[in-house]
Order: sequence, then C-alpha cells, then structure tokens
Amino acid sequence: MKVLAIEVSSPRRSVAVRCGLAGPACETTQSAGRAAPLFALIEAALSQARVEREDIECLAVGLGPGSYTGLRGALALAQGWQLASGVKLLGISSAEAIAAEAASQGLANQVGVVIDGQRGEFYLATYQLEAGKWQEIEPLRLVKPDAVLKCAESGALLIGPEVCRWFPEGQEVPPTAATLARLALERTNFQNGNEIEPIYLRETTFVKAPPPRVLP
Repeated sequence: MKVLAIEVSSPRRSVAVRCGLAGPACETTQSAGRAAPLFALIEAALSQARVEREDIECLAVGLGPGSYTGLRGALALAQGWQLASGVKLLGISSAEAIAAEAASQGLANQVGVVIDGQRGEFYLATYQLEAGKWQEIEPLRLVKPDAVLKCAESGALLIGPEVCRWFPEGQEVPPTAATLARLALERTNFQNGNEIEPIYLRETTFVKAPPPRVLP
C-alpha cells in the first residue's frame, strides 16, 4: 500500500511517502522559520518517491497536540483528498509518533513525551520503551511544569520536539512523517474524514458578548 503521511504538529514539518513496509520512506522536511506551503512539501515527497497523487492509497495525518492552525490545515487537506478520491485515512497521535520514533532510535525504559501546551502548561504522556516497541503507561494530559519535573524525578527520560527549551536534561525527539507512514502500514482502523479532529485537551471557554447598546 502506498501511504502519504503528513506531520505538521511541531516546528519540524514533514511529509513522507512509503510504498509498503519493505521499502524506505521518502521524506521532505521544513524547519521553523521557513514558509514553504504544505503542497510544496507533498509534491517534493511524491517526486522523490516517483509516485503520482493518483497512486496514493492511504493518507496518515498527525493529530497533535501542537500547532493548532497547522493541524487544522493538514486535516482539511486530507479530508478533501479523501472526499475527492476515496483514499483511506488515518489520524494518529503525534505523541505516539514521538514514542515510536524514540523506540526506533533505540531508546529504552520509561519516557515522558512532552509537548508545549502554551499558557505555561505542557502535554505529557508516559510510555515504556523496549526492544523497538512502546506501550502507553499514562495517557496524554495537560499539566503544569512541576508535573513534568516529577515525571523526570521518577526516572523517566523527557523527550519531545522542543523539550530542551524548558527541560535541558531531556532529549529532543520530533514526530516525523516517516514514522507516521510506518505506523499507518501496520494498521487497518481507517476512518472517515468527518470523524477526525486534532487532539486539543484544553477546555474551550466562551464569553458571551454583552447586548448591543440602545442609542437614544
């Protein structure tokens, strides 16, 4: 199965194409500060893999948490692609992609996946890594910095796309489209586009606007 994966939740945006588990992924990346459109990354990955758009059978999209605007744009693109061509679609947690990437790099034991949650908070999930595999110990949640420090004090290695900005003892591991593509090839729980939403754990609050003034 030919998979196109999109991961834009972190400053390291990436797109990858992979044709089956036996072959390598062809991945294009973009670092923070550069502004190439997502379509340019997609076309570059397709060209590198020598695959046409019509050949893609599955789209895998990182669901974050992370850049909310970027995630919304990637999901809208994937939903439109599925609507137009009927491709299979998978949304995958970017936190799980980070754990899978760390496992593929040979990291072992317990890790805390840390992602910037803004407003002085962080997204945190705990995984056990062993022999290239990963198992979730504590699910993703929104926490204060002291909870992240407590996770590190318990013996977990802190990992994430920008973790060293706040926790210098951590190790930077970004989610990658290449890892998303590999995960997609191992799964069959495909979804409809209208079922997929970015991961956003913060409760949304609204303030009702006051009634309009009545002028005399």
